[in-house]
Amino acid sequence: MSRYDAVVFDLDGTLVDSNLDFAALRRELGFPEGEGVLEHLATLSDPRRIERSRTIIDRHEMQGAASATWIDGAQALLERLHDHAVPTAILTRNSRAAVARTRATLGLSVELILTREDCAAKPDPDGLLRITRTLALVPSRTLYVGDFIYDLQAARNAGMVAVLYCNGRNQRFAADADLVVDRLETLLDWVVTPPG
Repeated sequence: MSRYDAVVFDLDGTLVDSNLDFAALRRELGFPEGEGVLEHLATLSDPRRIERSRTIIDRHEMQGAASATWIDGAQALLERLHDHAVPTAILTRNSRAAVARTRATLGLSVELILTREDCAAKPDPDGLLRITRTLALVPSRTLYVGDFIYDLQAARNAGMVAVLYCNGRNQRFAADADLVVDRLETLLDWVVTPPG
């Protein structure tokens, strides 16, 4: 029997690389380091600055989505999970438009994708809980795989297994994860029962 029943993924930095330069984005926005872009955006009160900031964020995301490439092993992993009828979904802080462009660019194939327009942004568990309800998943039997602290916090907040995809630049988050993988294909060992 497999240990877990389903896999939900973060998108950018976990399944795909859109080469988003968050330092450059923060500089252009005039946002401080050490705080999430969406979190800082929510503190703004000037409508013109809010609109300008959203436009800049959208431009960066759309450019990244247009040039997105697969993270090593991600496409093959999704195909194998699909072949074994393992439910998959994506929860991302990206915009719906950027995700649609990424999906068109790469042909993402998962049962459900939720974006920041669909639910509260991570680390709030709202999106993960919506996914579990929609796909009839048991949170404690579901892996949520991401590359950032918000992913791990959202998983914990939703009662899911927090999996860190370790990319060589995010080891500092390992202590907050239930599982750490440095190759995406190793996830198959946690959800697919070997034959025999």
